[in-house]
Amino acid sequence: MKAGTILCCGEALTDFIPRLTQEGAAAFEPKVGGSVFNTAVALGRLGIASAFLGGLSSDFFGDELRKALSASHVDISLSPVSERYTIAAFVKLEGGQARYSFIDEGSACRMLAPQDLPALPDAVAALHLGSFPLALEPCGSAFEALCRREHQKRVIHFDPNIRANLIKDRGQHRARVERIVAMADIIKLSDEDLAWMAPESGIEAFAQDWLKRGAKLVVVTRGKDGAVAFTSKFKCEIPGAKVTVADTIGAGDTFTAGLLASLHGGNLLSKAAIAALDRTSVLAALNLAITAAAVTVSRPGADPPWAHELAHLREG
Repeated sequence: MKAGTILCCGEALTDFIPRLTQEGAAAFEPKVGGSVFNTAVALGRLGIASAFLGGLSSDFFGDELRKALSASHVDISLSPVSERYTIAAFVKLEGGQARYSFIDEGSACRMLAPQDLPALPDAVAALHLGSFPLALEPCGSAFEALCRREHQKRVIHFDPNIRANLIKDRGQHRARVERIVAMADIIKLSDEDLAWMAPESGIEAFAQDWLKRGAKLVVVTRGKDGAVAFTSKFKCEIPGAKVTVADTIGAGDTFTAGLLASLHGGNLLSKAAIAALDRTSVLAALNLAITAAAVTVSRPGADPPWAHELAHLREG
């Protein structure tokens, strides 16, 4: 594992994307996916040392997931592999927006338990975690325990990525989210996540509350309207990119990768550096995040850009 690795902790699954057959019949096409999986892949494609930690299956879909991670230069040496099945996520597109229905009971991802957590090598500089595994057991307890074990010495990036249909107890899940917020250095969430977490609160008041709880940088994405970032010292924002949208699958995950890639590239992915971020560095990170996400939404499914594609865009 390379020094400065970002370890992405969460789910890898099979997205079943709605398609029409040549005869015009409705069908679902299987694609590798998962929010945290997508971020790991996007980081690897952007040339950042990336690793994945999550329960993987030895079934056919698990084989495809491992191939895809390896093809994007993602280290999977910390991920346990079992004969349990791979989560299936059926996707419904409504106005280009993705909605999900999951089959996950007893899956390789879900059954990752606290006792399965590996010791992390010194090469791991930061952890990215979040998404719906935090709402499931035993994997939710496992990832929270990992965060508690590691947060004092490694940067923690947290994306709640709320999937309301999987959350059985709103109060219990919100309490877990807030416990992780208190351990996190960077928090990224969407305006949809915010609406679920605190429908009565405005973006700024909500961000300031999470900064008081311990976060050093809070970023809220707003779809086509761009993103806004908050630290204890300043607020800054960036407009959305003009792009023809195929669908939004993987957009937020790619945004996360772009944000982390920019900080990594600026040698800012340490706890001290995150606490001392200036406006210029945050705007640069938002810009890369928006640019990378715009490429992903321009093509069907979660297909994050490679570094050379972004270089081409900037040259153009």
